[in-house]
Amino acid sequence: MARTRKPLDTIWELPDELWAIIEPILLENCPPPKNPGRPRADWRRCINGIIFRLRTGCQWNKLPKDFGDDSTVHRWFQTWNRNGVMERIWATLASECDELDGVDWKWQSADGSMGKARFGGAPSAPTRQIAGKTVSNAA
Repeated sequence: MARTRKPLDTIWELPDELWAIIEPILLENCPPPKNPGRPRADWRRCINGIIFRLRTGCQWNKLPKDFGDDSTVHRWFQTWNRNGVMERIWATLASECDELDGVDWKWQSADGSMGKARFGGAPSAPTRQIAGKTVSNAA
């Protein structure tokens, strides 16, 4: 008898089970400071903001205030990308998810239809005039 699998729910915010997997990776990369000073941003809120940003495609400065300061979320995203933390999180979550065992990871595509045409796109060739314009003067 074939086992039917329930499709994965869409993630908008990090559930507790996934946070328990991700938090040690973040702490390994950026341990708490020895000298307490200004409190660090809530990483879980930052991750939720990153998920929201990646799922909706909104601009960083248009993140809802529920996720904290938009520049803080963006700064942590940049830091984690630069240090390879986001890659480690993705690899760990993909290995933990049994439902993904049939995914062919060698081939992926992305839809670029929502991307901006930077600098206005490719210039078009000028259209040459075929015949002279004649306008009758209606009097």
